[in-house]
Amino acid sequence: MAPPYPLRRRRFMSRQPPLRAGRHIHHTHRYGIVRAASWVGRASSGGEGGIHRIRPSSRRGTVPSPERPNPMRKIPRTTVTALAVGIAGTLAFASSAHAAGFQLKENSVKSMGSAFAGTAAKTGDSSVVTNNPAVMTQFEGNTFQIDVTAIDLNYEFKGTATDAFGRPMTGGDGGNAGDVTPVPAMSYIRKLDNGLALGAMVSAPFGLKTEYEDNWVGRYFAHTSDVRIVDLTLSGAIDVTDRFSVGIGAIVSRADVTLSRSVDFGTLLYSNPATRPLPFAQPQAADGFVEIQGDDNGFGWLVGAHFRPTDNFAIGVSYRSEIDYELAGTADWTVPGNVAAVFSASPTTAPLFQDGPGGAKLTTPSVLSVGAHWNVTDRFALSASWAETGWESLREVRIEFENPDPDAVEPFEWSDSTFVAIGAEYKLSDRWTLRGGIANDETPTSLEHRTPRLPDDDRRWYSIGATWQVSDALDVNFAVTHIKPDDPKVDVTSSGSRIAGPFDGSANLYGVSAQYRF
Repeated sequence: MAPPYPLRRRRFMSRQPPLRAGRHIHHTHRYGIVRAASWVGRASSGGEGGIHRIRPSSRRGTVPSPERPNPMRKIPRTTVTALAVGIAGTLAFASSAHAAGFQLKENSVKSMGSAFAGTAAKTGDSSVVTNNPAVMTQFEGNTFQIDVTAIDLNYEFKGTATDAFGRPMTGGDGGNAGDVTPVPAMSYIRKLDNGLALGAMVSAPFGLKTEYEDNWVGRYFAHTSDVRIVDLTLSGAIDVTDRFSVGIGAIVSRADVTLSRSVDFGTLLYSNPATRPLPFAQPQAADGFVEIQGDDNGFGWLVGAHFRPTDNFAIGVSYRSEIDYELAGTADWTVPGNVAAVFSASPTTAPLFQDGPGGAKLTTPSVLSVGAHWNVTDRFALSASWAETGWESLREVRIEFENPDPDAVEPFEWSDSTFVAIGAEYKLSDRWTLRGGIANDETPTSLEHRTPRLPDDDRRWYSIGATWQVSDALDVNFAVTHIKPDDPKVDVTSSGSRIAGPFDGSANLYGVSAQYRF
């Protein structure tokens, strides 16, 4: 249904360098005094900063409230700037979105078939260019591999939401926030005559995509979340001895972020006594919208070692570095016409909530992986993995503005997480090998820092897969994985609005790959 007021698009498309700071504005116009300052409030239950919950004044008798209004209660000062609301309140969610953070392991269908058990130790899979470059010395000639995994993510909200007056939010439950997203990977290894092995790989180590229905009850927290990080990895490896090899790699990474949510301008206007008499100055009465886009390139490195104490047993260790990005982009605002008129009444307040540039620093975490693989017999093998992702590096996202005010800071307080997997393979015939595995994937988040962009909790992986050896030169791999989180819940407050309750979530992964040796 169309809103009862016209929407006015406010654009300011200056392509300036990343912004620095917000400004204070103090101006008198026909509605009274409008004060706007750096958005430094913090929600009482954690999550993004914002306005504390407010109750309606007794003189607004037409606004229902479950609590008796207190006319003596102070209304907190409005503390917002356009980009602080937009970027700090939206871009910051990019980092609290994906299960086990926002890490993607799906760079190898063959490894996915055993829940990524033994990935840092097993041979025969050219994704080792990224997963452990030291294993590349175990290849011969040229090997080319392409993988495609479809991630079918399903998340449905089963809780409740209230506005700044404590009233139920209008709208639906958002539908299925997940989507089917393909994650491709491509790798190549060349073993030289002098024992040196070189490799290249394109993969997506981190990412996220969710989208809720328009005007759902949690629209002030999330609408669309699309985070894409793509790596080009160039690696080299050499045998130190017949049973020990080392490898190193350089990573060139590209990050692209698009995030959006609704903005409750009605609550913003109500929180200031000067604009409170306006008929649209109440929660849910003047919704706007903001979309944030940003991108940057980053650089990192990786190292690995591979030890083969016997012909049937191998251990591998690899380490991937953190990668820093300085995201620069724009905020695109959609503001109701009546709200725009309030801010446009003066040259001083007119710059509020207009399109403009912004920037934020983002760090993807380091990853330490250990794997083991044991050929128990000629037909049966076992494998295991342990990995730690250094999410403690993501303690905050610091937003820089063009103005001279201090930076806006969004805390995350994430913890390092671990991934543990065990798997098995059975060579059914000369042409077919079957495999399976299970894994436990620990979340870095807690209830205090979890958001609707993609609720995260500890997960269980259940995987099966197979390899079909079409010829001496060509293998085709298949894999299916079911991922089930324990019990994801959210309880977060922003600008007085609150969303709380469980999500019903799961993911299914379907992968196919081909490897050609020549």
